[in-house]
Amino acid sequence: MNKDRFFAIFWQLIKYTFLAGGLALIIRGFLLIPVPIEGNSMEGTLKQNDMVVMEKISKVKRFDVIVFESADGKTYVKRVIGMPGDSVSYKDDTLYINDIKVEEPFLERNLIADQDETIPFTYDFDFEELMGVKKLGKNSYFVMGDNRRVSKDSRSFGAITTDNIIGKARFVYYPLKNIHFI
Repeated sequence: MNKDRFFAIFWQLIKYTFLAGGLALIIRGFLLIPVPIEGNSMEGTLKQNDMVVMEKISKVKRFDVIVFESADGKTYVKRVIGMPGDSVSYKDDTLYINDIKVEEPFLERNLIADQDETIPFTYDFDFEELMGVKKLGKNSYFVMGDNRRVSKDSRSFGAITTDNIIGKARFVYYPLKNIHFI
């Protein structure tokens, strides 16, 4: 092989390696970000020690599973229940958004085999009493964990804002037995 041809191929290989590495860093840093799941407040959808891929580019919709940072700097993964302008309440273990009954097919109400069936999965609350306002503000979201009995969520720390949201959880990739889209 000619010496000039060897250096041309070598230089092209170096450029492609840097390009691939740069693209991998951009994708990993801005598009598909790994997030560990800590705790069992999303049990039924996510398990303790699951690793999920989060993305930052799509718009948040009702019932999306999001990753956000609370006012105290902790990172949480919860489901969006109330959108800006909504009023959220629970009565008799049923979700009401703006006084309209809404189904929650993603909930696994039998998370604990020996649970007491007389205890509601989600305790009743009135939005105005809980939050001190009639509706969520312009950039506010009401979030809840899927394991309602143990979840620390908007019922305890209040609404979150758009600025708190880091991204949307999209895919569980580890452990392999738990792989699924969210």
